[in-house]
Amino acid sequence: MTVDRTEELDLYRDSVRKFLDRECPLEKIAVWEREDRVPRELLKGMAELGILGLTTPEEYGGSGTDVTVMTVVMEELAARWSGIASLYNMSVGYGSLNLVYKASEAQKHRFLPGLLAGDTLVAYGLSEPEVGGDLASVRTRMERKGDKVVVSGAKRWISGANVADYMLTLVRSGDPADRHRNLSFVMIPMDAEGVSFERTRCMGTHGIPTNDVHLDGVTLDADLVIGEEEGWNKGWGMLAGGSLEVEKLAPTFIALGIAAAAVQEAWQYSQDRSQFGKRICGHQAVRHVLSDVQTKLKACRLMAYDAAGRVHHNQPSAVDTCMAKLFVAETAKEIVLSCQQYVMGAYGYAEGFQMERYVRDILAVPIYGGSSAIQKNNIATLMKLPRE
Repeated sequence: MTVDRTEELDLYRDSVRKFLDRECPLEKIAVWEREDRVPRELLKGMAELGILGLTTPEEYGGSGTDVTVMTVVMEELAARWSGIASLYNMSVGYGSLNLVYKASEAQKHRFLPGLLAGDTLVAYGLSEPEVGGDLASVRTRMERKGDKVVVSGAKRWISGANVADYMLTLVRSGDPADRHRNLSFVMIPMDAEGVSFERTRCMGTHGIPTNDVHLDGVTLDADLVIGEEEGWNKGWGMLAGGSLEVEKLAPTFIALGIAAAAVQEAWQYSQDRSQFGKRICGHQAVRHVLSDVQTKLKACRLMAYDAAGRVHHNQPSAVDTCMAKLFVAETAKEIVLSCQQYVMGAYGYAEGFQMERYVRDILAVPIYGGSSAIQKNNIATLMKLPRE
């Protein structure tokens, strides 16, 4: 494990927890979760706390890129509610991180101040109705029209498109036959003419709804193409560039936070609930389940923070981040379901406790941010396993 900053990180944990206790008590979260929204005003508090600048160098107004602290914050926010963590990720991940790695200098100075102040939110437009993991096959098209570009197509599973100011969008900008050499990114204002969206109702991950986004001849200034002229047809390199490893860490730490919260609630429930004349924490079956989930949680934490530490210290980390996303997401799902099924039972399935929300939310994490199947493919490829 490469994390050796325990005292410093504990200070960040404590400050984030105090912020959450003050601004996001469970009573408010219950209301927001039912309404399927996260108040954008929380971004202002995050800005004041100083956690929106953790993926932005000081020269652009941030606090300097600190991947380890960013992941600590992500874990703590997710432990309270995944919706808050997703809002945070729209700012520091989809927004600032991508722009720092992909945008021109002019674009960085144009967009980063709003993100750092909590005034701007960015959605990430990758998937399409017919395109999931095979992003080189995107069909959304961008064409030049003088000093303008015109974008047409559709995007699917776009988290927060209904609350975002912009969608950082992967588009086809060249000959379809060129595949990896015909992609670009463009910042699309969500209020531009020709942009429309419809929300997709999901069983969990409420707060930052997912959306279908329709782009019907959206005309934009050419300076919204990421990287401007130098960025044209460079989208594949941007997609697989330096921000990718950090992007895989976000869902990893969201899963870790949800699992940690589930274990905490089940652990306490076992001491409050009595059956057959004693607290259920005294029954061997329950004790074994709780011992198992604590052990799995420790393994998740070690793997996640090892990967984060490698990214933070600029060490080779592509395999480690894939393994962390795969292992933590799948193991966190096992942890949460064990807590619900074998410790809390019906009470973990009903409203009144947080467990039913943890169950609904954790089921999505192995799917988004690069599914478990994609991570397995990536691990085998990166470790040079022969295909024949």
